[in-house]
Amino acid sequence: MKQNPFFPSELISSTCRIDFERFYEEGYRGIIFDVDNTLVPHGAPADENAVRLFQRLKKIGYECCLVSNNKRPRVEMFNRDVNVHIVWLAHKPLSGGYRKAMEKMGTNPANTLVVGDQIFTDLWGGSFMGLKTIMVLPINPKEEIQIVLKRFLERPILWLYRHSKHYSNEHELRS
Repeated sequence: MKQNPFFPSELISSTCRIDFERFYEEGYRGIIFDVDNTLVPHGAPADENAVRLFQRLKKIGYECCLVSNNKRPRVEMFNRDVNVHIVWLAHKPLSGGYRKAMEKMGTNPANTLVVGDQIFTDLWGGSFMGLKTIMVLPINPKEEIQIVLKRFLERPILWLYRHSKHYSNEHELRS
């Protein structure tokens, strides 16, 4: 039976807790990242943790792409210090941004991960494309009103996910 498209493949507390080495050993070569509240708080530039993360991922051998619904200046500002591929105004969950990211990285759905904090954009879009999706918990609980509304709708889905056979809390470690 196919997994619910709103369920992440894995739920992990933060990007720093993801075992990227394991995924590389499993054959993944590209990672699509959301930016805001996945890697840094909304509107923030890349911090030391983000810079170190992308240095680590490049050393492992990954191609990475930031895929954001934000405008170009926001995505470029974050990317200034991490220097990876970018797609702005991606219109997630629509598939165009994910396709463009895989094209830039030279990857395909079988070897690409999606890491994001929102079910109805990052994960649903990645799931629709057949990508392995990793949901991280939002970095900062203070969010714009449209995201607060989405979070309200996410709650029952996460409850169902955590009570399903797909869920194992071994990766959902608290920082």
